Amino acid sequence: MTGFKSEFLRTLSERGFIHQTSGDEALDDLFRTETVSAYIGFDPTASSLHVGSLIQIMMLHWMQKTGHKPIALMGGGTGMIGDPSFKDEARKLLTAEGIDQNLAGIRKAFAPYLAFGDGSTDAEMVNNADWLLGINYVEFLRDVGRHFSVNRMLAFDSVKLRLDREQSLSFLEFNYMILQAYDFVELNKRYGVRLQMGGSDQWGNIVNGIDLGHRMGTPQLFALTSPLLTTSSGAKMGKSATGAIWLNADMLSPYEFWQYWRNTEDADVGRFLKLYTTLPMDEIAHLEALGGAEINEAKKVLANAVTSMLHGDAAAAQSAETARKTFEEGALAENLPTIDVASDELQAGIGLLTLFVKAGLAGSNSEVRRHIQGGAVRVNDLPVTDEKRIVGTGDLGTAGVVKVSLGRKKHVLVRPVG
Repeated sequence: MTGFKSEFLRTLSERGFIHQTSGDEALDDLFRTETVSAYIGFDPTASSLHVGSLIQIMMLHWMQKTGHKPIALMGGGTGMIGDPSFKDEARKLLTAEGIDQNLAGIRKAFAPYLAFGDGSTDAEMVNNADWLLGINYVEFLRDVGRHFSVNRMLAFDSVKLRLDREQSLSFLEFNYMILQAYDFVELNKRYGVRLQMGGSDQWGNIVNGIDLGHRMGTPQLFALTSPLLTTSSGAKMGKSATGAIWLNADMLSPYEFWQYWRNTEDADVGRFLKLYTTLPMDEIAHLEALGGAEINEAKKVLANAVTSMLHGDAAAAQSAETARKTFEEGALAENLPTIDVASDELQAGIGLLTLFVKAGLAGSNSEVRRHIQGGAVRVNDLPVTDEKRIVGTGDLGTAGVVKVSLGRKKHVLVRPVG
């Protein structure tokens, strides 16, 4: 369904957040006629969330912005087991102390996006440890476990993936699906939650919760999943050569965060503007229409908007100015060696290996590959791990050049001519 009437679902649909929903018309009517409480679960596996979770946070942000109540469920209980969904192997188990430390750090990531409080549309952060850790196991099996079909659970893609590869799936992990389903029912009981949202890999888990709720007498519950995002080149969102793109400033500087978005691939700019900013759709349409070197202006708008939302206007402006100085006053003032390439060639895209050999930074493609594996290859001061990386006009900085580097001392500027 695409013709949603409620503001929340219409906004999510036109901006590309929706992969799949259950009960489309009934859910749309619910959002049109009531103040809806909905939640997304987050596993406390690190002391900060990263960009891979940002699409979920933005969904909660739009909920509140359109007059509904967002709930961020922290998996303090389920985090002690680990979600097996589409994982190749079991996760390392976290201690209670480690989870508490991670929860303290994760709280910081939500503050710029959600207004917390006690009002009807104020966000709440809740921890499923509050109800899971005190469960009587025998009673839980009798009252909840009896509603689950093992045959059906074995048919889930996330489980079949592990079993088909003859990889162990522990009973501990198998229980995760039951506990997550129970979370939905418990949140309905405690907070009147009617909708669970999550990534498309969570569809089976969410539907489990809906079915359990039906069997245990809750009102109709609903599911909404977002697409699992990758860049146009297939890279996972939130990852870079040096690790995760964290949301907390104490784990990744605002400048590095800004640079991550500034280096968005050309084909992703419009999509990311819709998902990760609150810019009006007509403004995004204008930015999407920019081509050639002008797309860099759209990338700066993207970087400024996303960084401003998370770290504030001042941090975004400072990051943009630092980037400008790096290229205009830094690279050029250092009189770095420069090579000229045909504008048409750069427009079409030059393979990273070819470019580094052409720039004299390596003698062969195999040498460049070795340097990539060693973490020594950079484009515009950002590490590169993909040997198939294409360098094009989208990489041009504010000074109209691309900076390629080998290690910390060898730099060459690539300048388009003709």
